[in-house]
Amino acid sequence: MGFILTVLKKASDLTVIKAFYSAKDHYLCHMITHPSVILQHNVNLKPFNTFGMDVRAAAFAEISSEEELPSLLKIISQYSGNVLFLGGGSNILFTKDFDGLVVKISTKGIEIIDQDEDSVYVRAMAGENWDDFVQYCVQRNFGGLENLSLIPGNVGTCPIQNIGAYGVEIKDTFYMLDAVSLRTGEFREFYAEDCAFGYRDSVFKNELKGQYLILSVTFRLSRKPSLNTTYGAIVNELEAMGEAQSIKSVAKAVSNIRRSKLPDPAEIGNAGSFFKNPVIGKSYFDELIALYPAMPAYPAADGVKLAAGWLIEQCGWKGYRDGDAGVHQNQALVLVNYGQAGGNQIYFLAQKIIESVKQRFGVQLETEVNII
Repeated sequence: MGFILTVLKKASDLTVIKAFYSAKDHYLCHMITHPSVILQHNVNLKPFNTFGMDVRAAAFAEISSEEELPSLLKIISQYSGNVLFLGGGSNILFTKDFDGLVVKISTKGIEIIDQDEDSVYVRAMAGENWDDFVQYCVQRNFGGLENLSLIPGNVGTCPIQNIGAYGVEIKDTFYMLDAVSLRTGEFREFYAEDCAFGYRDSVFKNELKGQYLILSVTFRLSRKPSLNTTYGAIVNELEAMGEAQSIKSVAKAVSNIRRSKLPDPAEIGNAGSFFKNPVIGKSYFDELIALYPAMPAYPAADGVKLAAGWLIEQCGWKGYRDGDAGVHQNQALVLVNYGQAGGNQIYFLAQKIIESVKQRFGVQLETEVNII
């Protein structure tokens, strides 16, 4: 989950700061003494993207607390170029240096804000590591996020992408998020109905792209969960583990499966699934399944969802390597940097894969990773 926003023209500094304090009165005490964000220049971004691309940002700033927001908003309002927000840097491919301002979101904090007999509401700051947050909930038997274990990235980026895995998406447990307008500095709460969640999609990738910075996300989790073990190999893994179904065992099973299939970015540069699973019309699916009876497929709201990894593997790409750019040997959805590959090498490999799938199956793949 990497967070990318291209910022439009801002309001004046004074307007931004006034709006900030009018929206959050409890920060008035920081009017004079709020911490300052340090603006750096010509910063190497290799530590901040999981592909490990050795590129540089013309300007760089990092925010680690909400008290630093006035300082950050002032910097952004004065900056004339593009602004890129990074969470975990796990959903982005840099193909060149970024001639603009990169803002690293590193705010931390998890709290239970409400609960009743059936549900518990848990809020996490945008800079929290996603899997750390999931495990926080799993260890307390708060149900709903266990299938999303071990997904790389940070909490603040998950609603943008409506991340999902093993039959579960963020929208299933999402309650609301807090965000600040980059134009005015005003705060706004977004509830599920405001977010227009779709498959790896939300309002923040469309009409509100570049307009808000997500500060925190609140989830409504279950004290009496209905476990989802129907997708993938979860049941088989639970049997191999010799454990009964529970929130903790499902989280462990999902983590085991992911580790067996997906490379650790700390060892091999990658951004997880590089492509979305394509959705096609029912009539065209009927034609394809007649030709490829073994083709995996799943019901979707507007057609039938195919497994992009299977399509790519059938075209012979699984395990492919050209220099340090390649396709992972255990999962064809994952493109990898074995060490010194440039972003353009990964990008051109992706284009070759897209073209070969189109030629063989007549299906157009789309990238899940943001390409800069």
